Amino acid sequence: MTISMHQASVGVFTHFLDSLSDLLDHATAHAEKRNIDPSILLSSRLYPNMYNLARQVCESIRHAVLACALFAGVDPPIFSETEPDIAELKARIVVSQNFMESIKPSQIDGTEEKQVVFTFRNGSTRQFTGRSLLLTFSVPQFFFHVTTAYDILRHCGVELAKKDFLGRPVQS
Repeated sequence: MTISMHQASVGVFTHFLDSLSDLLDHATAHAEKRNIDPSILLSSRLYPNMYNLARQVCESIRHAVLACALFAGVDPPIFSETEPDIAELKARIVVSQNFMESIKPSQIDGTEEKQVVFTFRNGSTRQFTGRSLLLTFSVPQFFFHVTTAYDILRHCGVELAKKDFLGRPVQS
């Protein structure tokens, strides 16, 4: 069985960004039902030195978008550095998914050995091959932040189950 770089990146990232958007819908419903300001959920974190929920979502988006942009050799969408509300986070997810889905498989497939440079928030850089960026950095980072967002919501009492994290099964 062969899996393409496009399937392993765009296919995975867009699917789980759908799930992340759905998790934010659950957060909204939870806040409304319990008369909680949604900003309280967005500022929640699991430990004082960890990112809050809003930043976990932003980092998920960032890792998915940057990986795909590096593979395809195109500029990623740029998002404001302001603190987003739930509606803005959901809008950023849509923009990110649209961006990734606009990248043709031919722009990403075959980039396994392509040399790419990831730039960290502090400006430092690290060189990867496409395969190593995807498998040892971007996908793990992406899932770390999506999982942590899920865990923060669970910790805040939002009723979620594993199926909410996994999303709708894809037949392809």
